[in-house]
Amino acid sequence: MTLVLVAAVALVDPDGRVLLQKRPPGKSMAGLWEFPGGKIEAGETPEQALVRELHEELGIETWASCMAPLAFASHAYPEFHLLMPLFVCRKWQGVPAPREGQEL
Repeated sequence: MTLVLVAAVALVDPDGRVLLQKRPPGKSMAGLWEFPGGKIEAGETPEQALVRELHEELGIETWASCMAPLAFASHAYPEFHLLMPLFVCRKWQGVPAPREGQEL
């Protein structure tokens, strides 16, 4: 079975609000809400992948040192096995804005 490594992050603002994004039409599990994140590319740490994904998906800048481990998920789908570390981040620059058709 193929192993898929994905990282996700709970962005928590100073008021304690947590950002979620809705999966856009055309993607698997479209319409479901999730934390921002994505696949970890070869040579990346989970934190580096999140820095890249947050820039690509939301147009914000953050740093690997701002990511704190929160939880870990492991789930077997019919086609692959998902391993996903979840982080929390409370510091970034910019205003999150959808760049890939997702709703925030």
